[in-house]
Amino acid sequence: MDENILTEKKVKLKGIDLLAFYGLQDANLQRLEEILDAQIIARGNELILRGNREQVDQAERIVTELVFMQNKNGVITFDDIETLARLTDWRDGKSTPSAEKISGADDIDSVVLFTKRSAIKPRTPGQARYVESTRKNDIVFSIGPAGTGKTFLAVAIAVASLRDKEVDRIILSRPAVEAGESLGFLPGDFREKIDPYLRPLYDALHDMVPLDKLKRQIETRIIEIVPLAYMRGRTLNNSFVILDEAQNTTPMQMKMFLTRLGGNSKAIITGDITQIDLPAKTESGLIQVRSILKGIEGIDFVYLTEKDVARHKLVRQIISAYERFDHVEDGS
Repeated sequence: MDENILTEKKVKLKGIDLLAFYGLQDANLQRLEEILDAQIIARGNELILRGNREQVDQAERIVTELVFMQNKNGVITFDDIETLARLTDWRDGKSTPSAEKISGADDIDSVVLFTKRSAIKPRTPGQARYVESTRKNDIVFSIGPAGTGKTFLAVAIAVASLRDKEVDRIILSRPAVEAGESLGFLPGDFREKIDPYLRPLYDALHDMVPLDKLKRQIETRIIEIVPLAYMRGRTLNNSFVILDEAQNTTPMQMKMFLTRLGGNSKAIITGDITQIDLPAKTESGLIQVRSILKGIEGIDFVYLTEKDVARHKLVRQIISAYERFDHVEDGS
């Protein structure tokens, strides 16, 4: 194969601060072009890499590492770019141990969101199908047991969409359903009573958005975290909307939520149909909706299993044990 044949590759940058990455007037990209003698064109959140095969491969590896570096340190310097370029000396056909480490870096295309601590990406085939479905469909139902990343990935996808300016705001909601405790006997005012039900959504956001920025976005209502009851009567345009713990919605609540979606908006609905806290003989809206919306284009149902559990290894075994117990109890 002729190494001098010109080739082109596109790299999509998702969930990062593009201004910080490109540099003032694209200075970082220009410096990388000078070092590699390759052409690098920025079009929104997509980079087009042009050159011979080795130049393009080298540029892709460096871009991938620079993304991780920028999210860890907050900035990229010319020294960072030059150091990474030296780690693989493709001009002399030589590579260093560090270069081998770079070539094995995480596939940038699979990353949902970069944070200063890590890259959030699917860890199992089921999670990969989930993420891909959210890219292709406007409404996605993610159904599976605890620990499968339903909520965490949904929040990461929403934060990435906001950061990439695909939407103007994020709305996260949960039904406030009593799970053994009565709201009336909990201490505090209404907000203090409701807050524990919404806490998992705050926790996910804290892992992805710097605290000062998160506070500003909540204060300006760019990010809203609200009980499901507060969604009634609203029309949500240019928004990414998440309904968590949807197994605890009634059929009317599910219909109410789904009909809030406005123009240029997307929704993810997550839930675990094995842990329903609704009163006895009350049908779950999440169970009912599976048959009502089945087959509608633009709506998808993704089912995760214990194989997608990303928590402690014992959690997977606990879920399997409960499933076996339930089958015995049902006589199946």
